[in-house]
Amino acid sequence: MVAMSGGVDSSVAALLLLEQGYRVSGVTLRLFDKTASETRVCRFQQDAKDAENVTSRLGIRYEVLDLSEDFRREVVSRFVGGYEAGRTPNPCIDCNRYIKFGKLAEFAARKGAGCLATGHYARVEYDAGRGRWLLKKAKDVTKDQTYVLYSLSQEVLSHTLFPLGSLCKSEVRELALKNGLVNSHKPDSEDICFIPDGDYAGFLENQIGISPRPGNFIDQNGHVLGAHRGLIHYTVGQRKGLGLSFAAPRYVLGKNAEDNTVVLGENKDLFRDSLTVSGVNWIAMERLEKPMKASVKIRYSQTEAGATVSPLENGRISVRFDRPQRAVTPGQAAVFYKGDLVLGGGTIEG
Repeated sequence: MVAMSGGVDSSVAALLLLEQGYRVSGVTLRLFDKTASETRVCRFQQDAKDAENVTSRLGIRYEVLDLSEDFRREVVSRFVGGYEAGRTPNPCIDCNRYIKFGKLAEFAARKGAGCLATGHYARVEYDAGRGRWLLKKAKDVTKDQTYVLYSLSQEVLSHTLFPLGSLCKSEVRELALKNGLVNSHKPDSEDICFIPDGDYAGFLENQIGISPRPGNFIDQNGHVLGAHRGLIHYTVGQRKGLGLSFAAPRYVLGKNAEDNTVVLGENKDLFRDSLTVSGVNWIAMERLEKPMKASVKIRYSQTEAGATVSPLENGRISVRFDRPQRAVTPGQAAVFYKGDLVLGGGTIEG
């Protein structure tokens, strides 16, 4: 079963699997209920139409699966809760964990599918020596999506296919064009699917009904610098939109939900040499038993940085970077790599 978003990647994934001799069916997820905004509803309708067009051309069965309630509970609600707690969560990670490789994988199994395939740029391999399924970076490192896939379990990986892992994006579009797929030139989606305009605070206020509570901007010594509009309007590293004037630029260093404050400082104050990670999922090993050198990625768009990762109590991990890193953000993921191999990852505590 192929998860078909209506985009070119999942469409070519289905095409490649057919060429490899698999029996293939396609499914598009309905993630928004009837109360969703007109923009999101129209976007879903167009995506579903594109996916149905592709499956018709490929001659495979197609259906739409309504997971809107699960998506609201497992993804949107977690996103909202994270922002209310002063964190900056990545909802794509939760969507992969609970929806695509959770509820959808269960649906695929009930339908008799031996594997679930997606258009993610990543690779899955079985290592007989380790006795484990491994997650590896895609050939096209500019499109690699392993950062948002670190939470996949051994059971899930054993039933997962990523047909695009060894292809470049340009090759994928060429295949789509060559085979007459309607979405061969369809642009990639860059925003969070339930916030297509990228206005997180507007979504939380207008769609969820959160009323931001004004509070104080403070410096690192606790001195009040002015008033802020509510924690949801700010994220670590932010400089613009503070509404204050200083002799030198000031940046958001952190947010504290307990006293409703936003800490400001200079750019140099954003750099840190360590962080702590919780909720860790290990892929390449059962657990981390002693300190280990690794490359660590703390943001989707960022390259990895050299570090030493060490075990702490309760499964938490300490990360100490070889060189200080800018804008470490609680709620984002820290993913550990060895070359193209994903060791595992978890959530940045602070």
